Amino acid sequence: LQISEPNEFDIMLVMPVARLQLDECDDTGAYYYLTFKRNPKEKYLLKFLDEDGKLSALKMLQALREIIKQEVKNIKNAEVTVKRKKAGSPAITLQIKNPPAEISVDIILTLEVQQSWPPSTQDGLKIEQWLGRKVRGEFRNKSLYLVAKQNKKEKVLRGNTWRLSFSHIEKAMLNNHGSSKTCCESDGPKCCRKGCLKLLKYLLEQLKMKYTKDLEKFCSYHVKTVFFHSCVMWPNDTDWHLGDLEHCFQRSLGYFLDCLQKSHLPHFFIPQYNLLSLEDKASTDFLSRQINYQLNNRYPIFQK
Repeated sequence: LQISEPNEFDIMLVMPVARLQLDECDDTGAYYYLTFKRNPKEKYLLKFLDEDGKLSALKMLQALREIIKQEVKNIKNAEVTVKRKKAGSPAITLQIKNPPAEISVDIILTLEVQQSWPPSTQDGLKIEQWLGRKVRGEFRNKSLYLVAKQNKKEKVLRGNTWRLSFSHIEKAMLNNHGSSKTCCESDGPKCCRKGCLKLLKYLLEQLKMKYTKDLEKFCSYHVKTVFFHSCVMWPNDTDWHLGDLEHCFQRSLGYFLDCLQKSHLPHFFIPQYNLLSLEDKASTDFLSRQINYQLNNRYPIFQK
């Protein structure tokens, strides 16, 4: 779904872990402290526990960064560097300088846990009308992913929080996005869902380039969430005819504006988690004004 240049890639480095105890560390239902219920099979992980016995994302990321730095030295046929650490980011970023273009690769440390999803996800993933009850059940039986992400709300930043990640489910939903199982398959009818998501992402991307400081709180995950909610609100393939892209885009954008106005965009998998916090009201209002301007003037930002 990269829109402008295919120069950014995300790679999840998935580490399977047998069982973990998850303790919520705030009221979002997205961030957790991880401890081992009993002596883990993965003895090598014990050295990453902090003094309270919690699995330290910070320690694991530091160790991974060191391994990657060493490995990068062995790459002979391309100029690869490890970018400086960004505070609070779960990614280790590689810059690869090589014609025809420079690319950056984010490596994201992810734990894969074979256990049921926590209670905060119970009422999320409302896809019954769109993809069906059976598909929802299959998704919820998949493993749980946790990424090494610092929770900024903590009074003391110790680097021992992990955030739930559903990128494997999101990918599956995008790949099989139709209420009829043949949507966008080689001989099936085509729809404009992906086109709509690309336009939403492109609009935010362009606005962020123009107003970097004002819109730093926003990222493509906001529009991805808006898109999934749109798919649930308009669940049928007939709601997304290929020729209706403009109409569908305007419709999703209308929903996004509504969320911005209320400062409320629920996480698609964790409904209690609001992705638009009230303390960011100024930037939320700013984005709302910019989108309205684009909407009322036939998107001058797309004309460039």
